[in-house]
Amino acid sequence: MSTPFTIVMPLYQGITQLDFTGPYQFFSRLPGARVIVASLGGAPVDVESFSFANLSSLEAIAGCDLLCLPGGTCTNAIENADFLAAIRRLGLSASYVTSVCTGSLILAAAGLLQGKRAACHWAWRDELALFGAIPDEGRVVKDGHIITGGGVTAGIDFALVVIAEIAGEEVAQSIQLGLEYAPEPPFNAGRPEMAPQAVREKVTVKLQQTIQEKMPILQQAARKLH
Repeated sequence: MSTPFTIVMPLYQGITQLDFTGPYQFFSRLPGARVIVASLGGAPVDVESFSFANLSSLEAIAGCDLLCLPGGTCTNAIENADFLAAIRRLGLSASYVTSVCTGSLILAAAGLLQGKRAACHWAWRDELALFGAIPDEGRVVKDGHIITGGGVTAGIDFALVVIAEIAGEEVAQSIQLGLEYAPEPPFNAGRPEMAPQAVREKVTVKLQQTIQEKMPILQQAARKLH
């Protein structure tokens, strides 16, 4: 790349750190890429027992080649009009608009996924339809310049797909090898259709309770969009 390929990863209170750090680790190895981690006002973002600090100001970024939204407690971001406005502004001019996990709900609430297929965490996936997006069960979903990943660990697979799209499969494979990404999970329980019934039911009940609590926020954001 003759000029830096600018990747912006906006953070907000409540992110799931692996949604961010997984893709970041891979994007940071992309030759010619400049990865900017930003928040509103450049404020630190707290994640459980630690913080991400020294961040760029999201409002001050003029544009980017690739926008990547990590997931987490996405309703914190969706409720923030200034954050959504910044995401919409950057997304409308980016060559690639991307997300991991529930980050796709933020993109959708910003009006960037209408009529587009998108992945999301399995428990939240159907809520994409509130914003005119098309829920897709894929682990990584491409629809034009929109590339979205499923829940949490899908972010690493997603990053490799994005890198291959930008720089070719050999570059993606070289980064994969350098980071020794060769997953062999000890349990086959990472998706609801694979998990044992007792585990699936327990986790589903817990997550559905959270979704119902946050549903008014999503519905209000959807009304604003339409």
